[in-house]
Amino acid sequence: MSPFTRAGLAAALTLAVALTGAEAGKKRVMPSPPPDDSHVVVITGYLVEEVATETVRAAWTQYGPGGVLEARVVVSGKTCPDIAFDLKRQPMQLRASADSGFLTVCSAPVPAGTKQAALAFRKFDNKPPKIGADETAWKTWIEKEYGSPIPTHPSAPVANEEWRQRIEAKTKYDLVPLPVPVADPQRIIIIGDGGCRSKGDKHQDCLKPEAWPFAQVAAEAAKLKPDLVIHVGDYVSREQACPANVAVCQNQPFGDNWAAWDADTFTPLKPLLAVAPVVFTRGNHEDCNREGLGFLRLLGPQPFDPKAGCIPHLPPYSVPFARLNLVVSDNADAPETSVVEPSVPVYRTEIANLANEKAPTWWVLHRPVWGLISGPLGVPIGGNQTLIAAVPESGIPAPVELMLSGHIHTFEAINYTPEPRVPPQILSGRGGDLMDPTPANLHGAIFQGSSGVHVKDGISVPEFGFSLMTRTEDGWRIDVYDGHGRIQRVCQFHNSRVDCPVAKR
Repeated sequence: MSPFTRAGLAAALTLAVALTGAEAGKKRVMPSPPPDDSHVVVITGYLVEEVATETVRAAWTQYGPGGVLEARVVVSGKTCPDIAFDLKRQPMQLRASADSGFLTVCSAPVPAGTKQAALAFRKFDNKPPKIGADETAWKTWIEKEYGSPIPTHPSAPVANEEWRQRIEAKTKYDLVPLPVPVADPQRIIIIGDGGCRSKGDKHQDCLKPEAWPFAQVAAEAAKLKPDLVIHVGDYVSREQACPANVAVCQNQPFGDNWAAWDADTFTPLKPLLAVAPVVFTRGNHEDCNREGLGFLRLLGPQPFDPKAGCIPHLPPYSVPFARLNLVVSDNADAPETSVVEPSVPVYRTEIANLANEKAPTWWVLHRPVWGLISGPLGVPIGGNQTLIAAVPESGIPAPVELMLSGHIHTFEAINYTPEPRVPPQILSGRGGDLMDPTPANLHGAIFQGSSGVHVKDGISVPEFGFSLMTRTEDGWRIDVYDGHGRIQRVCQFHNSRVDCPVAKR
């Protein structure tokens, strides 16, 4: 079998070299970005497409249904790069082709038990000849690069194989490491609602960290080296063109396109995406009237079909770990202030199905069922009417021990009265979008609807930041960080409660 593969495109070419564990000791690998220039090599008339030098714009790993971890990458070219799992290289698959608004997206499932994952790029000590150079130039370059001339009779199987092995032994790679799965996460970052607001009469200065601190928030979170990141939704807030009379948002991207997604999410999140896998939750900014197609293309948990159009509602899925189960729900189309009657049976079934999950389950959803903001006279008010209408009289099924949400731009820790059954709520939607006013004390809250749910006690911390949940012997410690990496409040989640005592001075 020939070591060369004839490509379908009449352009381009280079040697395809497998990266295997047996060869790992012979290879020099460097954790640096991939080369910027694309090279092709002609070898003995066979055409092999070289895809390893496409420019990477973003790379991460994310959990999907069943806890399957998937590597994804956004590239500026048309072809997907290779990925190495435990030093065994394979091509990534095309998830979404580039179009007028977005770049190419590629993906690959990460095998269970993988210890190392990285994008793998051929590294040249000598710059290849330009496309169109004659055969002599290519032969000269190959001999100089690999110290091994092309066989006189390349069709001879033995000569070909020996030459291929010599080339493989001398091939070097640059690696872009990717996060790998942790079976039993001990440190979990909760972050969300990070985009820079540009809509209506509200415009943040996206170029000033003090006005829009999401990059700093993500960088501080990355320093804590989490095992898992849970993003509770809302990725793009630059939704409308900047008015001519507003200076702070001029020349900024907006809308559902790669430029806006990159500016609001992928560039600021880069250090955090590099250290841990992510669970991405769909937010209301990702409904089909806003950035829904971009979410489905880039971060959606299902395969992307550009012909299918925007899918308004995705089914829940579980992400099981050794001692924890996450159920991720899409409630992007569940407005707070009115009941969408056709949606109520759908949500009612999804909530009932939580009873079939294993305990302990954390329910991850962007819009909280019973979250709070400041109402008249500072009284905490809230509640999502559509979701409340879908909750059974008995409350939330027993396997659910904690609810994690965003949507309201603050931190909230809420305990509810015993009947109906409602587990505690942690709300952490304060990555960078404009903050929402919330009372420090959430006792005495008034909820919409007639669910019979009341707040027993609760607090809010209305500043930019994120939360870190760390497993303890009897539950979880919750450190509430500000955007500068300083702990503002420490809470404990155990015995079906979240307690946030005021620090003694």
